[in-house]
Amino acid sequence: MGQHDHSHDTSVNIRTAFFLNLGFTVLEIIGGLWTNSLAILSDAVHDLGDSLSLGLAWFLERYSKRDQDRRFSYGYRRFSLLGALVNTIVLVVGSLLVLSRAIPRLINPEHSNAPGMILFAVGGILINGAAVLRIKDSKSLNARVIAWHLMEDVLGWLAVLIVAIVLVFADIHILDPILSILIALYVLYNVVKNMRETLSLFLQGVPENIDIAAIEGEIARIGNVLSTHHTHIWSLDGEHHVLTTHLVVDGSATKEQVLRIKEDVKQLLKENEFSHVTVEIEYGNADCSMTQAS
Repeated sequence: MGQHDHSHDTSVNIRTAFFLNLGFTVLEIIGGLWTNSLAILSDAVHDLGDSLSLGLAWFLERYSKRDQDRRFSYGYRRFSLLGALVNTIVLVVGSLLVLSRAIPRLINPEHSNAPGMILFAVGGILINGAAVLRIKDSKSLNARVIAWHLMEDVLGWLAVLIVAIVLVFADIHILDPILSILIALYVLYNVVKNMRETLSLFLQGVPENIDIAAIEGEIARIGNVLSTHHTHIWSLDGEHHVLTTHLVVDGSATKEQVLRIKEDVKQLLKENEFSHVTVEIEYGNADCSMTQAS
């Protein structure tokens, strides 16, 4: 499958996840009020934030496919990364809101409709599970953040199902706010962890799955390459990476040998999703043009 088709599938998968999530959120709000379950209402607030950020992520994922122009010479892929960041911030706020409502319920727990909770928990597992299956193979950070959140929703609903089954047989209604707090803390932990990677990419850090020293070592082993320096790697969206490097070659290297070196570097980097590669060649002991700038 070509790169364009892969990108189109990512956008379609996010759109599908958006409509599934939004539709179930409306049902959750109704069901939470009907069952008087704070766990369900809390998850409805969480899913409403998810739906808004999924909608924005869908829009930005589509927008990020625009070709480069005079304003954005690398194209618009970083708008996908912006979607991941907004999605993360919304979920942090949503998790804190859930905690603010659930903690007081520990003191004054209220009765919940256990059979209704079971019904909505099964629905939540099926719908969020379907959304996870649609998006789990996407590679962009935007899509991966969404997939993790949807997977957390599946786990959250599984926990609601277990608690609801317990409530059918035992009147322990403090389990509902306890569950709500545990879900919120689990989501908050994973969201903050994802935020670290997102912010790192925004600040043009080297992607976590890329070992810059190893890549420099492999490049240095290419024939006629004496050394390498000023190697810089960053990512446009967590999926498409950029590399620039300076290679020192023997002063007697021919034009054909230099062209071969550049081609070997590009072939070496193909497996790591590098979409932009710039190689500057220096001969022998010639001074590096970047020495003064560094």
